[in-house]
Amino acid sequence: MKILLAPDKFKGSLTARQVCDAMTEGIRLAYPQANVIAFPMADGGEGTAEVLTLATGGEWITVPVLDPLGRSIEASYGISSDRQTAFIEMSQASGLRLLQRQEYNPLQANTFGTGQLILNAFKQGVSHLVLGIGGSATNDGGTGMAAALGWQFLNDQGKPLIPCGGNLTQISRILPPVQPVHLTVDVACDVTNPLVGPNGAAAIYGPQKGASVEDIAILDEGLRHLADLIDDQFGVALAEIPGAGAAGGMGAGALFFLNASLKEGVNVVMEQTRFADYLPGADLVLTGEGKIDNQTLQGKLISGIACQTRRSGIPAIALCGTLEADPAEITTLGLTAAFSVLTHPQSLNEALNTAYQAVRQTTFSLIRLFYSNSN
Repeated sequence: MKILLAPDKFKGSLTARQVCDAMTEGIRLAYPQANVIAFPMADGGEGTAEVLTLATGGEWITVPVLDPLGRSIEASYGISSDRQTAFIEMSQASGLRLLQRQEYNPLQANTFGTGQLILNAFKQGVSHLVLGIGGSATNDGGTGMAAALGWQFLNDQGKPLIPCGGNLTQISRILPPVQPVHLTVDVACDVTNPLVGPNGAAAIYGPQKGASVEDIAILDEGLRHLADLIDDQFGVALAEIPGAGAAGGMGAGALFFLNASLKEGVNVVMEQTRFADYLPGADLVLTGEGKIDNQTLQGKLISGIACQTRRSGIPAIALCGTLEADPAEITTLGLTAAFSVLTHPQSLNEALNTAYQAVRQTTFSLIRLFYSNSN
């Protein structure tokens, strides 16, 4: 029996690797001869860089950068074992998690630190970059990142501006870098928001970054000005591209300044792990994450796994802590079944603390049932 494991983390309790370990133990107890192949997974959000670094046998690199407000910190990224691909999450250097609540300020925050990570990876000799853009504290359209890579943003007097959300309307001219950074860039982007307007970066994501109603108007105007300037100077129209509004306009910034491709996060992860290459001959795929509801099944990891297994005709079962998905949604998606690992009423703390044993026990029961039905 060949079983592939492809779970996401159980947020707050288990990493994707730990979920794989617990599943593996349960399988071994039920069917010791099983051929188990583990793929700790992610959907392009937090933890994706670490998962892909592990999957490619790479190393984790820590470097000094500037945080969203220009303070010195250390941030990390991964490089694959062949030294060709870097895995970077902008939240490491430009994330909301780096700020105290009272520090949230998308007018001043910028993505310069993310650019520093990219530049460091480029100097390491990589040719490919996988960039995760979730969890940002910024709304600068990627101009901070670009500045770290050598782009200049000049005001009407020809003087350089510090690129941030509040300064975008003051940009009169954009100068490309003297020594461009040439990389093939895939951006994990699971939103389709345009750059500007009522569904744009500022209107939709600005409030959670601390933007007031007045701030949102300033930020939206700045992003619109940036898009118009890029269109006028370089003939590139960004404002209405789906995903351009992701991460405070980092989607648009990556498209223009990095010549990137925007891709669904789960597809990026599956490409990098070569998950599809291991499907032939598999008898079962086990996936899962901390909570499964109807929203989880739309465009997230489990949805991506189910699409792959359905095309291959391989049964896929998902495990989770909290199961709120409608059975019809589970069936439509292509999952064979989904199960909660919780077996009795318990507090959240107990559920988090016993998650490993719960995943192990539920996997054991599933494999015993699956094996008996297949013989």
